This record gives sequence, C-alpha cells and structure tokens, in this order.
Amino acid sequence: MKFGVLVQKEMYDFNLLVSHSWGFHERAKKEIVQLLEMLGDEGPVVKRTIAEGIIGVRTRLDPREVVRGLRKLFDKGSFVPQYTLKWVPVDLWTISDMDFMKEAVRKLRNRIHAGERWRMTVEKRRYNRHHKIEIIRELAELIDEKVDLENPEKILRVDIMGRYAGISVLKPQEVFSVAKLYSSFP
Repeated sequence: MKFGVLVQKEMYDFNLLVSHSWGFHERAKKEIVQLLEMLGDEGPVVKRTIAEGIIGVRTRLDPREVVRGLRKLFDKGSFVPQYTLKWVPVDLWTISDMDFMKEAVRKLRNRIHAGERWRMTVEKRRYNRHHKIEIIRELAELIDEKVDLENPEKILRVDIMGRYAGISVLKPQEVFSVAKLYSSFP
C-alpha cells in the first residue's frame, strides 16, 4: 500500500476456467496439464483462483479448439476425466462492477447474430454485490435477440469470481461438461 491507496492485483488473464471436485486441486491441475500437452500445448499456465474448485488456465491454444479436442478424445475413449468436471472458454475479463460488465457485454454482443436465440448463464463465486437476477436483468437488456432458455444457439456466460468477471459468448457445444456427456448416454 502506498499513500493510503490500495494497490489492485493483476486481473485474471485465463482463457479457460476448469472446475473440479473440492479437495482434488493438485490432481485436477495435473490432469489439465496432461490433457493440454496431448492437445499440443507444452507450457500452459495453470493456477488456483479465489474460487474453491475452479482452476484458471492460460493456454496458447484456442480454448474452443481445446474443448473440441477434449470431446474427440472422450469420444474415442482416449480420455475419461477423473478430476476435471467442466472446461469453459473465457473471451475477456473485466471488473465485476455492473458498469464494467455492461461494457464487456457491449464488446461481445455482436457475436450473437441477428435471428439467433440465446440465453445467459451467470455463475457467482465469492461475490455478493449484486443478486444473480439483477445481473441477468441488467446485462440481458443490452441484447435485442430472442431469448431461448431451453435450446439456445448462443450462451452469454458470466463467471464472476470476487472482483473479476470472465465473460464469453459460446455455442452450447463449446463447453466441455462431464455431467452433460454422461447424461447423454442411454
């Protein structure tokens, strides 16, 4: 602290958020590194976040390609996740203040094209400044396209972790979720 001013920590720069079961951070971290090496990234940055059960990843690979690669490995039987549960690409990071989040959505909203149906997913961790419903209401009014909660073509995803928010516009298949993979089996 200098001159009574709080020095802000560096903002997250992860392009993937990976969730894992509580208590398995080190094993999940090892699984993430191994999988990214299999996909061609020999030096990913893999770090703990302030949210228990969430690991931040900075990969040199396109995070959407990582998700596609994981799905291919899973479909071929080359990969069965033991410790990681969900892999989510992040397009940009901002401060978790409503005005900053609105500005981030304005930057990304053109990724939801005219006529596309969309929905919003908000995940809050270590954050109580705004209620989830308030966040959805404030950010959704920035997008004019039709909302479809059941079968969207795009998802505006907001991952809030304390002071920061990771925001993405994703197709549903651009999130790798173990729960969804296993729920699709007969």
